Amino acid sequence: MGIEIERKFLVAGEAWRAQARGPGEAMLQGYLATGGAAAPGVRVRLAGARAWLTVKGPGGLVRAEFEYPVPVEDARAMLALCIVPVIEKTRWEVPHAGHVWTVDVFHAPARLAGLVLAEVEMDSADDSPPLPEWLGAEVTGDARYSNAALAAALAADQIG
Repeated sequence: MGIEIERKFLVAGEAWRAQARGPGEAMLQGYLATGGAAAPGVRVRLAGARAWLTVKGPGGLVRAEFEYPVPVEDARAMLALCIVPVIEKTRWEVPHAGHVWTVDVFHAPARLAGLVLAEVEMDSADDSPPLPEWLGAEVTGDARYSNAALAAALAADQIG
């Protein structure tokens, strides 16, 4: 069984950009099911010439995750079926103290533009990676900051 163990933070400032690897990767991400406190989410992600279908179980720090490559054209067709607005973002990899952080800069829908989140995947829930100075508040346990919840809130017009 696939397991995801990750911590998530808001990003404060732009200092992470000086440490980022490469130009960043543009992504489209949509949800066929947004999940929630007790339900799985089903995500379609398109990044260049690659695409994936991902099923994520409910949870915060530790949860089930199953990810499968799919043909790009299938992903485009699935994105058209999404039940909430499709998210556009650029993902950056930022190494720090032996871990690679992913930093997502959101572009669309327009109400998400400017939101920047950072995540670090860990091997164990007991891991305690050193935190970069450019992190803001931790939102690991705050379901409002999952990408699925952000998209669902947009659909429900609940983001202020």
